[in-house]
Amino acid sequence: MDFKARFFYFLKPIFWGLIIAIVVMYGGKFINNMGELLNNNQVASYSEAVKKASPAVVNIYSQQYVDSSIDNKQHLQPTGLGSGIIVDKKGYILTNYHVVAQADQILIALQDGRLFSANVVGSDFITDLAVLQVEGNNLPVIPQNADYTPLVGDIVLAIGNPYNLGQTITQGIISATGRNGMSSSGRQDFLQTDAAINEGNSGGALINSRGELVGINTSEFFTNTQNISTGISFAIPYQLSQRIMKSLIRDGRVIRGSLGLVAENLDPLLARLWGLKSQNSIIIKAVNENGPADIAGVQVNDILLKINDKEVENLIKAMDSVAEIKPGSKTTLTLLRKGKEIQLIVIIGELSTPSLKTENIQ
Repeated sequence: MDFKARFFYFLKPIFWGLIIAIVVMYGGKFINNMGELLNNNQVASYSEAVKKASPAVVNIYSQQYVDSSIDNKQHLQPTGLGSGIIVDKKGYILTNYHVVAQADQILIALQDGRLFSANVVGSDFITDLAVLQVEGNNLPVIPQNADYTPLVGDIVLAIGNPYNLGQTITQGIISATGRNGMSSSGRQDFLQTDAAINEGNSGGALINSRGELVGINTSEFFTNTQNISTGISFAIPYQLSQRIMKSLIRDGRVIRGSLGLVAENLDPLLARLWGLKSQNSIIIKAVNENGPADIAGVQVNDILLKINDKEVENLIKAMDSVAEIKPGSKTTLTLLRKGKEIQLIVIIGELSTPSLKTENIQ
């Protein structure tokens, strides 16, 4: 037996002795801990996540001046109910635009009993988001994690004030991500969940099992024929809400770039005829007269392949990409026209809300 073989021969019992010692030392502790859990009748719970997040979820009561038939004067009357989320120590509150859209006065009720009057910092019809602000000390702020990426199957909790019953927690999972076409503008992706979101939940928090903000609860899906809940609800992703909030705080509105055209994802059969991947190209269906794309020479039936040398993934992401370009900037579009690839320089315009009816890619 050579030296190497003898070395491993004597080393083997030492190795296994160490393994057995570790198992004896820590295995016993593991069994004891499991026994304590069983003896204490502990159950799986998300109470810690709720404790972290729920104090920062507020009730929103909107009031509006209405004419009185008694004294011919205007009086404030409650007209809306919703929820909001304190996201900053400065008193910034995220909620849905539709919660406060018609309000003349907005009241904010915290879970600790405090009541505030809120100012509207800015609102965005396109994403149905609004930022409010209250002045107060020691305001609770919801936990946030910019690195968290929601995944299908993640457990989530919806926190809000449904039907003004008081703060309520419902539980579900993320059923899908990237749902689009659910908003009136059709310009954004939603998180889909089966956590119940009812009237009054709008603007409330969707959190993960760590209590971190995942999204802003927005709506519940109902059947077209009957007002019956389907167990499908939608939330605006946290990352999108942060971009919108920063713009509203900085500018009072969201400034979006515009190409001035209507497009749709390329039909898979047509894509195959052109030797393209349908998920990486969109086709131009209409061009607004005298708009940025029209002035640059973009034509109907052009296929958009790239924006500033970055491949187009799908219509929603193309819309987001253009929206983030500063109006007045020069942008290179790579197009396929009658089988030939061309490039055009477009000077980006600014998207206005009324144009939503006539364009879907700025």
